[in-house]
Amino acid sequence: MVSDTIINNYKSILKEELVPALGCTEPIALAYCSAFCRDVLSCIPDRIVAYCSGNIIKNVSGVVVPNCNGLKGIKAAIAIGIMGGIAEKELEVLTNVTQTDIENAIAYLEKDVIVVKLLETTHPLHIIIECYKKEDKACVEIVDRHTNIVKITSNDKILLDICNNNNKTSTKLTDRSILNIKDIVDFIESTDLSDIAPIIEQEISCNTNISQEGLKNNWGACIGKNLLLYYGNDINTRAKAVAAAGSDARMSGCTLPVMINSGSGNQGMTVSLPVIEFAKEWKKDEATTIKALVLSNLVAIQQKSLIGPLSAYCGAINAACGAGAAITWMAGGNITQIENTITNVLANVSGIICDGAKPSCAIKIASAVDAAIMGYNLAMHNTVFKPGEGIVKNNIQDTIAGVGVIASKGMENTDKTILSIMIN
Repeated sequence: MVSDTIINNYKSILKEELVPALGCTEPIALAYCSAFCRDVLSCIPDRIVAYCSGNIIKNVSGVVVPNCNGLKGIKAAIAIGIMGGIAEKELEVLTNVTQTDIENAIAYLEKDVIVVKLLETTHPLHIIIECYKKEDKACVEIVDRHTNIVKITSNDKILLDICNNNNKTSTKLTDRSILNIKDIVDFIESTDLSDIAPIIEQEISCNTNISQEGLKNNWGACIGKNLLLYYGNDINTRAKAVAAAGSDARMSGCTLPVMINSGSGNQGMTVSLPVIEFAKEWKKDEATTIKALVLSNLVAIQQKSLIGPLSAYCGAINAACGAGAAITWMAGGNITQIENTITNVLANVSGIICDGAKPSCAIKIASAVDAAIMGYNLAMHNTVFKPGEGIVKNNIQDTIAGVGVIASKGMENTDKTILSIMIN
C-alpha cells in the first residue's frame, strides 16, 4: 500500500500533465504567447519581434501549424496566433481559427513584419514575444512550460513578473521527485482511480481518434499505414502503427486534439496508443486498461522530469518505457519484470536524438515502441541487461537517473550542434 501523500501527489501530477492540445506544442506555445501579447496590446501589432530559445527554433521549423493551410515554422505560428488565436484556450489556442483568420495570417506574413531572433538563455523552452503598434509596446515571456507566462509588460508598466516574486499567482507544480517505479505500480494496484478515470478516458478517445485519422488518410510519410502494409497486422506491428499514425497526422497539421504527456503530444500518443492496442488484443476490461495507462503515463513523466521540457534526447524513448512497463504489467509481469522492461528499452534506444518536431517523429516513435515490445518480451523471459553494461546501473532508479544526466547535461553540446546543422 502507498501513503495518502503519494496517492494525492500522483493524482495531482496526472492532472497537471495530461491535458489536451491542438497541434505540436512548441508552435502552439508560440501562437499562445502571441495571442496573449496581442490582447495586452489590445490591437493587431504592426510589427513583432520574437525571441526564441534554440530548442523552440528546432522544434517549430519543420512542423505544420494546424489551421494554417499547411504553413510551417515560427512566423506562421505567430501570425495565426495573432489573427485567430484565443489565448484563454491555452494549448487549444487555435481551435476556433476561421478561414478569414487564415487569409489574414497569410497576408500578415507577406508584409514581413515578424522578426525572429535566437534567444541566448539557459532555459531550453523560452519565448519572448514583443508586439508593437506605433509607439505602444506589449511583451509576454514564457519559460520552462508551454503556457507558463512569467512576465507581462505594457509599455513601461509591469503587469506580471513571477521571476521577481512580486506576483502571487505563480502555479507551483507537484514535486516529481516523489515518483519511483515501485510506488507507481503499488499506486495503480491499490488505489481507487475513479477520479482520474475521466482524464484517462479522454486520453483514450482523443489519441485514438487522431491515430485512426492517420491510418485512414495520407499524412506525412504515412509511417503508420506503411508499417501495416509492409509488416502485416499482428499485435506488435499494430502497436507501432497506431502510435506512428497519430504522429503522422499531428506533425502534418491535423486539427484533432491530443492528450499530451510531459508537454508533448507525441509522447502522449506513445505512452497510450500501444497500451490501448495491447489491451484490446488481450481483451482487458476498462478498469485494467485505465490502470495500465496510469502506469505508462507516470513512468514517462518520472523520466522526463529529470531531463527537462526540451533536449537533444528523443522523448519518445521515455514514453516507450512507460508503454513497455504497462504492457508487461498487463501481461502479469511482476515488479522486477516491469523494471527490467524499462532497463531493456533504455539500454537499447537511448541514443535517438531529437532534431525537432516534424513528420519523421513518427518513425522514431515506431522504433521506440519496437524497443518497448522487445524489452517486454525479454523481461517476461527474465532477460535483462546487467549492471555495468554501458549505462545500466545497479537498480532501475539509478539507471533512470543516469539517463536523465545524459539527456539534460551530456547532450547540451549535441543540442547546439543539431540546431547549427538545421539552421545552416
